[in-house]
Amino acid sequence: MSDTPRAPTAELTDVEIWPLTGLRVVSGDLELRAPDDRMLLDLARVAAQGVHREDYMPFLVPWTRGTPTQVARSVMTYQWGLRQRTTPADWAIELAVVRDGEPMGTQGFYAKDFPVTRTVETGSWLGLRYQHGGIGTRMRLMVLHLLFEGFGARHATSSAFTDNPGSAGVSRKIGYRENGVLHQAREGGPVDSQLFVLDRADWDARRDDLRIDVTIEGLEPVKEQLGIA
Repeated sequence: MSDTPRAPTAELTDVEIWPLTGLRVVSGDLELRAPDDRMLLDLARVAAQGVHREDYMPFLVPWTRGTPTQVARSVMTYQWGLRQRTTPADWAIELAVVRDGEPMGTQGFYAKDFPVTRTVETGSWLGLRYQHGGIGTRMRLMVLHLLFEGFGARHATSSAFTDNPGSAGVSRKIGYRENGVLHQAREGGPVDSQLFVLDRADWDARRDDLRIDVTIEGLEPVKEQLGIA
């Protein structure tokens, strides 16, 4: 038996363990990044202060109903659950929308079998006090840049209830095309969702005023994690 001491094993970095921790999508003062637990707590507080007016529900699952504490806990448990769905076969990833270090909401992207379909669904929410200032459009453009330019997507899809003109307006402004209507149940009543699709050609044909400077950091490790060649 040798008495030669063993060389210490190099400690794994955060990015080696979970590449999403190193992902940054930046445009001006706005940033998309994977939230750690500290930021999740801050996001939970933002949601607890309100995401929409009381007499309306923009989500199929009414996670914003309840006391501020219940809403905040819904954010935490949902986000923790998403971490299990980060495989090449099935993603459900939500990045924090951050301005000057302050989280304001989330921008998500979801896909099944993306290496084959190259199709991603997006969804998002912003705290009430951050709405109607153009942030919704900017964060959508940023995540679309990540998906089309970074991941090589061919199609991005979105949907909005027909009584939610704000969300549908962002899609139409960017260049999505209507792609059918889905009949659904919301809080016990019927509701129609307008489906939208944005193809790579639509993305490339954006108006000049919708082209923003975006930089992506930590892309390659995330592509490896998600099985994107």
